[in-house]
Amino acid sequence: MSDGAIGIVPFDSGSEVATHPVGSGPFKFVSSETDKEVIIERNNDYWGEKAKLARVRFAVVPDATTAALELRKGTGDVTINFLTPDTVHTLEREPFLAVEHAPGTEIQYLGFNLRDPILKDVRVRQAIAYAIDRRPMIQYLWGGWAEPARSVLPPQSWAYNGNVPAYDHDPEKARTLLDAAGYPATNGVRFHITMKTSTTESTRLMVAVIQQQLREVGIALDIRSFESATFLADVTHGIFQLYGLRWIGGNQDPDIFYVFHSSRFPPNGYNRGHYLNAQVDALIDQARRQVDPAVRKPIYAKVQSILADELPYIDLWYLDNVLVHNKRVHNLQLNPAGNYDFLRTAEIAPGTE
Repeated sequence: MSDGAIGIVPFDSGSEVATHPVGSGPFKFVSSETDKEVIIERNNDYWGEKAKLARVRFAVVPDATTAALELRKGTGDVTINFLTPDTVHTLEREPFLAVEHAPGTEIQYLGFNLRDPILKDVRVRQAIAYAIDRRPMIQYLWGGWAEPARSVLPPQSWAYNGNVPAYDHDPEKARTLLDAAGYPATNGVRFHITMKTSTTESTRLMVAVIQQQLREVGIALDIRSFESATFLADVTHGIFQLYGLRWIGGNQDPDIFYVFHSSRFPPNGYNRGHYLNAQVDALIDQARRQVDPAVRKPIYAKVQSILADELPYIDLWYLDNVLVHNKRVHNLQLNPAGNYDFLRTAEIAPGTE
């Protein structure tokens, strides 16, 4: 079972579990109010070690600035992977706040529509990969709190294969590939492509840098930003040339590669770019029939090698996990996936409840 993706629920459960979920974890659902809050409390019937927290309220806040203000006022206790590095550095100067920081598995990637007349050419996708320089974005947008990625699978996974093309920044190689693909520059521009994104601040800053970097090799990137629901609907329905998203959880296990299987075209899965490779399909099916990691690992290594060559995604970086909390809350143990498992061990200092 994949933590965070599959849970145990009562037999014969129906659609009611969506609004009144019942599970077997250390906490149990109490209530939720759309755009306001979710409340859970300790499950005293939990089979394992009982949670130290009696009750947790997840407050829905509209933006990172509001979240930072809540922490500074003491009306919020914990936030994870939500604040910009500059904001985190400001908050850690507060004597009553602390920052926990560790490598994470959340991955930022760019997805291509492989049915697009321009982007279906692998030379164009490889040229875009060579044109993008990750280093300044990791340094200045993420404060160094990220690591370059070569796979959807993180290095922490037993099946990770790091021996694949890295596409280090090489504008000249990008130009050579674009020339070979039949896209000479006319007045400095080879072609226009459109990238769809969400309106979050970090994403808008990232695509602005990518736009400038692609311009250097003759690609004019047009940016279209949408609120989250509209953006995700367009991506799901294949209404895009290029988009940027993250895998947050679910990519710790190599079964994540099922998102590249041809049977997973929407609405049947997450193969949104319509990547099609019969060899990859066969390898994924073969690996899923095995239970021995020693047998599965070389199969998944081959899958990663093919994907690195054909680039249905450009894997950009793995984001570190950054948790900011009030010091009255302690014993917070970060999980590489950046989920809320730290609530299992979290405690509140006596007299501060």
